[in-house]
Amino acid sequence: MPRIPSTTRASQKAVDKLVIRPFTRKDGKDLLLLIDALADFEHLPKPTAAARQRLLRDAAGKRKRFDALLAFAGPKAVGYAILFETYSSFRALPTLYLEDIFVLPEFRQRHIGGKLFRACLKEARDRKCGRMEWVVLDWNINAIEFYRHIGAHQLNEWLPFRIDREQFASLLRRERPRR
Repeated sequence: MPRIPSTTRASQKAVDKLVIRPFTRKDGKDLLLLIDALADFEHLPKPTAAARQRLLRDAAGKRKRFDALLAFAGPKAVGYAILFETYSSFRALPTLYLEDIFVLPEFRQRHIGGKLFRACLKEARDRKCGRMEWVVLDWNINAIEFYRHIGAHQLNEWLPFRIDREQFASLLRRERPRR
């Protein structure tokens, strides 16, 4: 049997003691570092200083806008998920929307993402949601394969649309939207 380097053994022991728990105010620095790592992974700009303040306010402020789960391997935050509820008028039940799920690259292939996803499913069940939904980037083949493997189905009949904040004012000035 090949000898495992001690640093790898130590990090594996930490993964074996993985803890997934809700975000608390004291976890702010960890959450922001993980969001920065996701931005790097997706080749996007990191949140600005103002956006970072809003993220922390919206995660733990008086008017909480989302929930977050953090995965810790020992003392190190290695993954996170951001969740919030939408509502299905036809099911008459909430839907748990998974905005982000991310594990640091050096901690992948250790089932942390799967455990974090299961924690999200438990949250959906505990909230008595009718379903859980999320989107995945079309180039993220590993994520797509994982979701297909667990039995999630891709919605082909629904097309995502978006209006960005910068467009709100100009669209609201119009008497009615153009066709």
